[in-house]
Amino acid sequence: MLDLGIEKLALIGVVALIVIGPEKLPRVARTVGTLLGKAQRYVNDVKAEVNRSMELDELRKMKGTVEDAARDVEQSIHSGASELEKQFSGSGETLSALAEPEPAVPEYRHPRKNWRLKQGATPQWYKARNGVRTKALSGAARVARFRPHKIN
Repeated sequence: MLDLGIEKLALIGVVALIVIGPEKLPRVARTVGTLLGKAQRYVNDVKAEVNRSMELDELRKMKGTVEDAARDVEQSIHSGASELEKQFSGSGETLSALAEPEPAVPEYRHPRKNWRLKQGATPQWYKARNGVRTKALSGAARVARFRPHKIN
């Protein structure tokens, strides 16, 4: 790059002050600064794009190696399975007979919640004292129960 020291920058500043003049120098310096900033951003964007493309190429290569390894594993599994089938077909046994033995432990069954046991856990005297309903009444029965009686 350019080797710009303090002495060279001072010389450029003095020449610019003489050539451009003190009135226009701040505006020119601002314009030059914005142009340099845009140039730096452009260079950084190009560098980032090159880095991204390099990383993408590396990822493609890695993807290819992983796919090759997966194909090799799949082929080895298929060859092993075909060898087992040949062994079992030669001995007269089938794979379905050897597929899954009976489990020694019985299958887990979820215990059913018995709501009657839960309802029966509360004593009747507690329900009667606190006004807990023990029997369901229909709407008509409820109206008849709370209707005022006629006195004859």
